[in-house]
Amino acid sequence: MLSSRKIHKVVGLILVLPMLGWTLTGLIFFIKPGYQGAYEQLAVKTYPLNAQLTVHPEQQWEEARLVKTILGLHLLVKVDGKVSHLDPISLTDKGAPNSTQIKMLIEDAISVNKDRYGEVITIDKHQATTNTGVEIKLNWLNLRLSQKGSDTALINLMYKIHYLQWTPYKGFNQVLGVFGLLLLISLTALGIRLYVKNKA
Repeated sequence: MLSSRKIHKVVGLILVLPMLGWTLTGLIFFIKPGYQGAYEQLAVKTYPLNAQLTVHPEQQWEEARLVKTILGLHLLVKVDGKVSHLDPISLTDKGAPNSTQIKMLIEDAISVNKDRYGEVITIDKHQATTNTGVEIKLNWLNLRLSQKGSDTALINLMYKIHYLQWTPYKGFNQVLGVFGLLLLISLTALGIRLYVKNKA
């Protein structure tokens, strides 16, 4: 039968890799290097509504927002919790933009931080890639942008390492996490037991 000392040693060896991962990633989360750029909230650039425009709201509208961008005027209307992107003049659906319009909208938005975003080099549907390697997605219905770069991917990887999400399988990762915590508790309990035994 294994002694407490040997069990403590085996458990400690098993936890070497997770402990290294927890320590290094925990240090990164504490210092947060590069977080500001990696998770920057990129927004569509808007302009003052200098033209007088009267919009008559319909009864079913729960919320309405009139916005002006480099592409013109947009009316964002919420009905039954869903947002519709309308033309504010005709109140009909404002069709999806073409690649040229998407590029104009995104380039206007990223002009505030050229160091991070650089220039748009490709457009694929509603997604753009810049020469700095940042991917920018446009949600046309909500008129919102999201961005991620290699730094975002690296920090997300750190989170996966820290929380023992080492496989593509969520269920297995949860088991791995619980197992890791049980081993950590066991290591602590065995350490206390050895300490008390040595003091006795």
